[in-house]
Amino acid sequence: MALTIHLYIALQGVDKNMQSIEHIAGYEVLTANLNLVEPSKAFMKRAIDIFVGLMGSIAAGIIILFLGPVICLQSPGPILFKQERIGENGKKFTMYKIRSMYLDAEKRKAELAASNSHGDGMMFKMDFDPRVIGNRILPDGTVKKGIGYFIRKTSIDEFPQFFNVLKGDMSVVVTRPPTVDEWEEYELHHRARMSVKPGLTGLWQICPEKDEMPFEEIVELDTNYITHWSLGNDIRIIFRTFRIVVNSICYGNGKLKDKFYTRFTML
Repeated sequence: MALTIHLYIALQGVDKNMQSIEHIAGYEVLTANLNLVEPSKAFMKRAIDIFVGLMGSIAAGIIILFLGPVICLQSPGPILFKQERIGENGKKFTMYKIRSMYLDAEKRKAELAASNSHGDGMMFKMDFDPRVIGNRILPDGTVKKGIGYFIRKTSIDEFPQFFNVLKGDMSVVVTRPPTVDEWEEYELHHRARMSVKPGLTGLWQICPEKDEMPFEEIVELDTNYITHWSLGNDIRIIFRTFRIVVNSICYGNGKLKDKFYTRFTML
């Protein structure tokens, strides 16, 4: 009498078409063929990072020149906000932003944890954040949004990160760098995304429903981007991000819907 056992073996987050069973040294092993970047393409990606980083750094300097006095008048203190983030392979680095919050924002984060719209604790986001410069609740219960809201809504607070791109801490397009607190809450498949440099923008940033998207779907988008990476996709994401920022500044609406984003959600 014999017993035959069939086992299903697969790697989570890796396309099944990139996996195969091979016979090596007398063992049956599962092999995953990941989308490794060729040196020439890696060089081109870095060249794009440097070019876009230079243009973005110039824009960041102009923005700081005009917004700096307004920020200091409403909330005296430094114009730039520095925060420790997690980069490639879990390495920590200092990320820069235009300060859009009051100086005690980090201390008040724990107090406002119950209002986190991402209740899983993997990310922190609020519909109305009282830590934002100029934001306040009026006596009649209505809310007033200030200069900090405009800075965050238009994403111009992220422009100093072009300096991080030039330094090599970040790339223009990949996944966003998590905070140290968020990183500590990550499971193994969440951390796998950080095997590459974090970026300024990515698939999640061009998603029309990004504010309502569950964290696991964000992870899936980032994984799809990494495993199906190409220079063409990077360029498309950069142009769509540019359109979103311009729409936010000019029309107050940064949502775009197109076939490019939909194609990635179907992968």
